[in-house]
Amino acid sequence: MKVDLIVTGRIIMDLHLKKLFGRFHEQFGSGPGLGPGSGASLMKVEGITPIFIKSVYRASAALYRSDPWKRLRPGHFFGVRVGKDSDWSGKKQPFPCVQFIGGDGGDVGFNMFRSEVDAKKMTRSRETLRVPNIEVLRVTYELESVMFPSNKRMIKTLSLEASGADRFPVIDVARCTSSGELRFRNPTLEELRFVYAFMKAITLVHSVLQEDKDGAPKWSRLMHFEPFIETVDVQWPPEMAKGYDFVAVTVSHPPSQAYEEKTSSTASSTPTKYSEPPREDIFVDARVSSNAGFRQCTMCDKEVHAEQSLCCGQCRAVIYCSSLCQKQHWKETHKSMCGVYKAMMEREEELAMKIFHFPSSADHSCKWLESLDIHLKGMWRRKCTCYSHCPFGLLPVKGGLWDSWGGLDEEEYPRDLPFQNHLRDGISSPILLSGWSEYYDLRSLSLSSPVADILSHPLTVYYILTALSISTKNLLLRGKEVIIHYLGPEGELDWMPAFAEIGHLLSGSGNIHIVMVGPDVPTNLSGTTSGISSRVRVNLVRGIYQEEATYLPSPHVIVALNCKLDGYISWGGALDLVKSLGVPAYFTDQSEMLCANAKQVLRGAGLHITHPVTPNPFRSPVRTHDPSSNLPSYSNGFVLGLYGNAGKKTNVRAFISKQWSSLCMSLLHGTILLTLLHFSLTRRVLPQKTMLIGLKPLRLTFILLTSQDSKYLIIRTEAVNESTRPAKSFMRKFRLPGRINVDGISAAYEEGVLRVTVPRPFTRRGFYIDPADVPERLEVGVGSLGNDGDQNV
Repeated sequence: MKVDLIVTGRIIMDLHLKKLFGRFHEQFGSGPGLGPGSGASLMKVEGITPIFIKSVYRASAALYRSDPWKRLRPGHFFGVRVGKDSDWSGKKQPFPCVQFIGGDGGDVGFNMFRSEVDAKKMTRSRETLRVPNIEVLRVTYELESVMFPSNKRMIKTLSLEASGADRFPVIDVARCTSSGELRFRNPTLEELRFVYAFMKAITLVHSVLQEDKDGAPKWSRLMHFEPFIETVDVQWPPEMAKGYDFVAVTVSHPPSQAYEEKTSSTASSTPTKYSEPPREDIFVDARVSSNAGFRQCTMCDKEVHAEQSLCCGQCRAVIYCSSLCQKQHWKETHKSMCGVYKAMMEREEELAMKIFHFPSSADHSCKWLESLDIHLKGMWRRKCTCYSHCPFGLLPVKGGLWDSWGGLDEEEYPRDLPFQNHLRDGISSPILLSGWSEYYDLRSLSLSSPVADILSHPLTVYYILTALSISTKNLLLRGKEVIIHYLGPEGELDWMPAFAEIGHLLSGSGNIHIVMVGPDVPTNLSGTTSGISSRVRVNLVRGIYQEEATYLPSPHVIVALNCKLDGYISWGGALDLVKSLGVPAYFTDQSEMLCANAKQVLRGAGLHITHPVTPNPFRSPVRTHDPSSNLPSYSNGFVLGLYGNAGKKTNVRAFISKQWSSLCMSLLHGTILLTLLHFSLTRRVLPQKTMLIGLKPLRLTFILLTSQDSKYLIIRTEAVNESTRPAKSFMRKFRLPGRINVDGISAAYEEGVLRVTVPRPFTRRGFYIDPADVPERLEVGVGSLGNDGDQNV
């Protein structure tokens, strides 16, 4: 009897433990979105290749590093649309609703549902329910130690990229049966393509979500976001592409957020949020509230005093001189754009940086500088027009960091010293900052210090390298050198002491080589190298980027700050080169509208936006004012990025050679002169071939001309004597590359072909040619040319 009681007690205890374990396993085991994985292996997907799996794992790792789980919870649902419905089987998007899990505890990952209705059925505040016959695609990040053997073998065999320290994504599709049992299957190849596109897109756009503090219930602990929609172009890896390299991926919150493509040559296709334009029957105007002395009418460009000017009563963004101009502009263009402008104006409060204790508006730059007692001092001289007569980069310097910062107090400017005691896990690593508040705290700077206005340039570069560009961040973490092509420098040429701060923020990791290229680089500084800190060096190159790029080291990233892409025609060739190089490129501009225009220019050049227009956390806190617009405007206010044609890199020299080839025909006193000019590039020389047909006896003269902008080689004809002087002379002028050996220019004429050789220097170091040392003319003794092509010596 006693034995029977013991046996019965053990049976009851076993059943109790089994029940407890079952409940534990149901909540934390292999339920949807939870547990160590179902045992599904991607190697078993029909038609998959190891390269395909590696691409999926790389995208998963990039998403894990961007850490959306800091803010996203299971209650946040996102809509996703990849390409067109016709791109998918059944002409339907496979899993258009997404939910992130693990933000409030448990395994980290996300679930994808067939519809928003399915998502709501399966979601409670802290767990995922089992609902019969609903299918969910799960991506969870699991520790290798708890994964199923099949996945472990696949990871080791393919050497797949880890997410975080030792986590790997587990991807499967789960369905709950009517009896409550979970059944798993491997995803299909098509479903994996869809997951890949979503992971790439959400990595880029989740940081754009704006918190809606007014719309959230006061009792709710869940962060509420404003309605959101953004489209980015995601590049398919070669093994995933199906006839096209890029696909447009739209992410929206909530999923039901409607998406309408706005067709406008001047507006972004996906602004922050849309607002319907006002009806004409409620058309009103409003007086401008501004301290600016004069404004400019958007319609007629007339200058008008601020007190007499008007602005649109709906968006408050556009300035007019009179109601007549306002009504005319409304009918012609503004009616279709008013809603977009209104959405941009609604960001005024968000963009204003109220943490600082100095004037945050610079209607008149001189007055703003005077109010801070830094006018005409140090690096601040480039912030107004008083030194516009002095070329960029050549401001006279007295010396010393204190003088460079205009004599600010010691607690108001960053000292040229490393940051102390900044180690992570005992290892030195780059300091990652989220905005000015963290930086000022780190440097113990007074919030009355205006140095953020100048530091905006170097810290924007650092933000791009460490937060936006995954490739450069990885290089820095590995202690490698990152090469930046910095396009169109102007004022920053005088702010080199501020760029030393990048080296201190690296905190012992990696090096940065910045190559600044632009027409505003002074001639006597072109080719120079400056080691502004132990980890940052800067090369200055004068010239147009697409013409000088052949001599530059290949970049890891391209940067153009306050670029005004729609304002300069010379950007066309530069963007063609950016597209050919296939490296990440990032652009900033002062207002959201300028960035919207930049998006149109980039798309027109065949480039794909992979980082949407977002506020730059290191924009200048000082608001600037466009004379004809009230749109929020700050130096480096917004940033957008692209990846060119990643994976299809083109040799820079081949690109330049192709661009320089030209063919033209002209008529010369009754005979046809065919001039076929071809530039071909080699390591040391740049030969130029010119065919001259139909010339009377002439002497060819070569003139090397050095102007402030560039060097030119002029080929022209001269009469051998008075009797052979032509009725018209012939002259061709060719722009030479930035680095040539002037003394080594030579020419030879053989079989009707003139060959001019312009050697490069043996080293790539820049040099300066004093115009006083260059002869006015270089004559090459090729004799005179007859009609039969013989050489008369």
